[in-house]
Amino acid sequence: MTPPPTGQAGAAEGRATYAAAGVDIEAGDRAVELIKGRLRSTRPEVVGGLGGFAGLFRIDDRRLLATSTDGVGTKVAIAQAMDRHDTIGIDLVGMVVDDIVVCGAEPLFMTDYIACGRVVPERIADIVAGIDAGCVLAGCALVGGETAEHPGLLGPDDYDVAGAATGVVDADAVLGPERVRAGDVVIAMASSGLHSNGYSLARHVLLDVARIGLDSTADLGEPLGEVLLTPTRIYTKDCLALIAELRDADGHDGGVHAFSHVTGGGLTANLERVLPAGLTASIDRSSWTPAPIFEVIASRGNVTADEMERTFNLGVGMVAVVAAAQADAALAVLASRNVPSWVAGDISTTEA
Repeated sequence: MTPPPTGQAGAAEGRATYAAAGVDIEAGDRAVELIKGRLRSTRPEVVGGLGGFAGLFRIDDRRLLATSTDGVGTKVAIAQAMDRHDTIGIDLVGMVVDDIVVCGAEPLFMTDYIACGRVVPERIADIVAGIDAGCVLAGCALVGGETAEHPGLLGPDDYDVAGAATGVVDADAVLGPERVRAGDVVIAMASSGLHSNGYSLARHVLLDVARIGLDSTADLGEPLGEVLLTPTRIYTKDCLALIAELRDADGHDGGVHAFSHVTGGGLTANLERVLPAGLTASIDRSSWTPAPIFEVIASRGNVTADEMERTFNLGVGMVAVVAAAQADAALAVLASRNVPSWVAGDISTTEA
């Protein structure tokens, strides 16, 4: 997919872009490549390298630890503007643990880090209560954290949050590209909204360009601020249930071959991360209708379809790649867990 114009060109055409809003995806990708070339710290227990959703570390002949870390980006600016801090922690957990479950690992525990300009005890308690609520949804434990006060660096009411989690998976049960086959089916799981990606562009379009108030209900039928603060859907338990219930009669070679957590980069880029060379995914985008918030951003900011695609999840927060024979069973499991899901495409051989 060819990237749309960005930066000054996009601004000159009257189109809002992620780059014009201050986020340079290409620079981020380049930074990762530079990091890869400079890393020297390793141990023989490390499995794989950088670029996966989670890092893997062998602890014995049978098991691997899986770990991931993340934040929630500029969604914290919405929480601060609305002075509501009890949901941002759910977002934090979702962004971390759903990267871990992608490889088939069960998240075990999480730690958090909160940096703030001033410690307001009630605010910190609300943030951590949200993190704890997210851990309950994910089935993991919040075992510790750190709160740091940075006066002079952050404003009195400013803060940022980050977290890391660790999980475990049997070495012979790791999901990923090596399991994906031509003919597999792509099962999409609905997002709850923007989740925690693309907020720099969303804020730029909605608040700076369109100048919509956070309390306005004009475009969405409910206050914009409430829509933007909708917590990230956490899929961890649902993905683990799929793995458990789609095993074959002998408990081997389960019907789930891969998961993809749809975050920064969008559906196409994240799905490509779990496809082996020689295979491609065909996605039927007419199989679902994104939530109204995505159309509001696109129309109010004159944002191109390509820019929307690579910035937002556009209604799909997690994808499962499953054996075609298990597609109906996968949909039934997800329906029983109240996760809206549908067949969104399939896997085929790349044309020469």
